Amino acid sequence: MTSGTTADPHPDVDAIYAAYLRRLGIEETGAPSVEGLFALQRAHLERVPYENVDIQLGRAPGIDPELTARRFAAGRGGYCFHLNGAFAALLDHLGYEVTRHVGGVYKESQAEDAARGVSGDHLALTVRVPEAADGGTRVYYVDAGLGDGPYEPLPLREGSHRQGAFAYSLERLPGTGWLYRNPGSSAPLANFRAEPAGPAAAAAFEAEHLRLSTSEDSGFVRTFAALRRDADGIDTLRGRVLSRIDPVHGNTERVLDGPEEFYAVLEGVFGRALDDLTPADRAALWTRVARAHDNWTAARGH
Repeated sequence: MTSGTTADPHPDVDAIYAAYLRRLGIEETGAPSVEGLFALQRAHLERVPYENVDIQLGRAPGIDPELTARRFAAGRGGYCFHLNGAFAALLDHLGYEVTRHVGGVYKESQAEDAARGVSGDHLALTVRVPEAADGGTRVYYVDAGLGDGPYEPLPLREGSHRQGAFAYSLERLPGTGWLYRNPGSSAPLANFRAEPAGPAAAAAFEAEHLRLSTSEDSGFVRTFAALRRDADGIDTLRGRVLSRIDPVHGNTERVLDGPEEFYAVLEGVFGRALDDLTPADRAALWTRVARAHDNWTAARGH
C-alpha cells in the first residue's frame, strides 16, 4: 500500500505553493509567460530530483498533488506521477493553462508499441502560454518527470528540438497523440494521447502507481535510482554507480564506496533532504542497494 502525510482538510493552499516555490528558489513569478514557464521547469529539474527512496523502503507516498507539493517543499523528490502531478498543480495555481495527458514510457526496442498505443504508465503535460510578441498563444510539451528529459519545455510541433548539446524530437501519431524521442536516455521513447486526461484517468494513474511502486517486476522496486538535470548535463545514481552525462566536458562514472558517500551524494548532488530517514532506514536502504549492486556485478561477470 502507498502511504504519506494525511492531507489537511483545511489546507493553506497559498502557503503550500509558496513553500514549493521556495524549494525551486523562486520568490516572484509574475503573470504566465513563456519566460516564466521555462524558468519554472529549469528550476524544477535542478532542485527536485527524480528518485525512488521511499519505494525502495516499501512505503511509497501517494500521488495526490497537494500531498506531493508538501513533500517537495520538505526536500523530497519522486517519479513522474509525483513530479508532473505536483508541477501541473503548481502551474494551475500560478494561472497557467495546463492540460494533463495519459502517457507511456518505452524502451527503444518497443518503438512499435509506442506508435500503436499508450500504456498509461506516465503522466505528461502540455501548457498553453501567451506569446507577448503577437498576442497569440503557443503550446509546449512540459515534462519534469522523465529524469533525464529536456531541460526546458519543447514547442509542441513536429520535428527536431535542440537544447545545447542535447537533441530531442516530437512527431504526431495519427489517431493517438504525440511521440517524444530521446535516444540513449533512460526514457528513449515517450508518448501521450492528444486529448486531455478525463475523470477516469485519476483512478487509472492511482492503480498504475500502486503497480509501479509495489510489484516485484517494477524497475522502481528492483533498482534504486536518482536523477537530476541541469543546463550542462545529467547526474544519475543507479544503485552504487554515480554517472555524469556531459557532452561538452565528457562523461564520468564511478562506484560509490559505502553508505556515508552514498548519502552524501544523494543529499549534496541530488538535493534530496534526508531528515525523514532514521538510522534503521539508512541501514535498510544501503543494504538493499549494496545487495542489488553485488548481484548486478556478478551477472556481468565482474
